[in-house]
Parts: sequence; structure tokens; C-alpha cells
Amino acid sequence: QVQLVESGGGLVQAGGSLRLSCVASGATFRNYGVGWFRQAPGKEREFVAYSHRSGGAPAYSDSVKGRFTISRDNAKSTLYLQMDNLEPEDTAVYYCGASDRIIWSSMANAGQYLYWGQGTRVTVSS
Repeated sequence: QVQLVESGGGLVQAGGSLRLSCVASGATFRNYGVGWFRQAPGKEREFVAYSHRSGGAPAYSDSVKGRFTISRDNAKSTLYLQMDNLEPEDTAVYYCGASDRIIWSSMANAGQYLYWGQGTRVTVSS
């Protein structure tokens, strides 16, 4: 059983930056594919970024590519999301998800993740 705890959300003006963290416990973090998703009010959970368990280049949604950076520190069992040049459209609750069964082609499918954190809220004002 994997426990995930997100932090780092808050209120920021458009053009600003935030860094989200997701600390994992209960399993060997490096064995898990981990991703960031977000959910705005009235909308479905949306893929943001992914880091595969075997390393390699990360993946991003088109809406955040070039502005957000996902990284992981396996020694600290922590996943990060550096968010720069934030836009009001980035306002959402951000969740990290993990699974040891993710394959590359399914990374954007929230249903493939076995474990989720409670989320951290990001609000971007215009």
C-alpha cells in the first residue's frame, strides 16, 4: 500500500511560480511510475505530467509543456512539479498518482493509477 501526500499549493498571480511536492511512503518509490493530474471545478481529472519508474524523458500534456517540469528524487521518495508562468487556466486541485503497473502508452489514463494523494489546491489570479 502506497501513501501519497501532496503539498505546495496556494494562491499566486498569473505569471508566477509554484513548486508542488508529493511524498510517498509504504513502498519502494523507484519501482513506481508517478504522475501529476489536476481537476478543475466541474471538470474531469486531467493529465499533467508523468515520470516513468525506469527513468527516461518525462511526458507532459500540451497545455503545460514548456511551463511545467516534473522531477523525482527516489532517495527522498518525492515527486515534484515546478510550475512556471502560471495562467488562470491552471487553477485546479493537483493530485499525484502512482502505480507499479503503468505502461508508457497509458500514462495519461487516470484509471491506470492505483494510488492517489488527497490533492493540493492551486489558484491563479488574473
